[in-house]
Amino acid sequence: MKQFVLLMLVCCGLVLSPALADAQKIGYVDLQKALNLSAAGKEAKEKIKAKVQSYDADVQKRQEELKKLKEDLEKQALLLSEEARGAKERDYQQKVKEYQRFTKDIQETLQQTDADFTRKILETLLVVVQDVGKKNGYILILEKTESSLVYADESIDITDQVIKSFDAKGK
Repeated sequence: MKQFVLLMLVCCGLVLSPALADAQKIGYVDLQKALNLSAAGKEAKEKIKAKVQSYDADVQKRQEELKKLKEDLEKQALLLSEEARGAKERDYQQKVKEYQRFTKDIQETLQQTDADFTRKILETLLVVVQDVGKKNGYILILEKTESSLVYADESIDITDQVIKSFDAKGK
């Protein structure tokens, strides 16, 4: 809501004083694009992808174990006593629960890792946006999101400039 009010004030100011608007520099930055296309963002994606692949082998192994247990249970169901069959079914159900907990934990770990990478990169990106704004004389830089920036001419998009500055700062 604050972004919308700020955007409306800026628009009203531009409409009321066109001569003044020509002298002022206003820009916007697509932080999501900067996050995805920056070197740090690409590196973070690769790290998460590597973690997913490392977990994938373990998940596959556990899936195979469950599949084998179920097949064994189905094959032996008629041969086992009621008590033995019940014990095997409980064992299988316990293994299914462990598998579900394991995959849920992996998912939560990956989401937390992604959130940590994103937070760190965004903190640095915001500093870079402020530096670019100060160095280039911008009076206002908005963030391009679907909910706040409905239209803006691409000539005031400084996202690529921010990505270059961000990548240069990281080296």
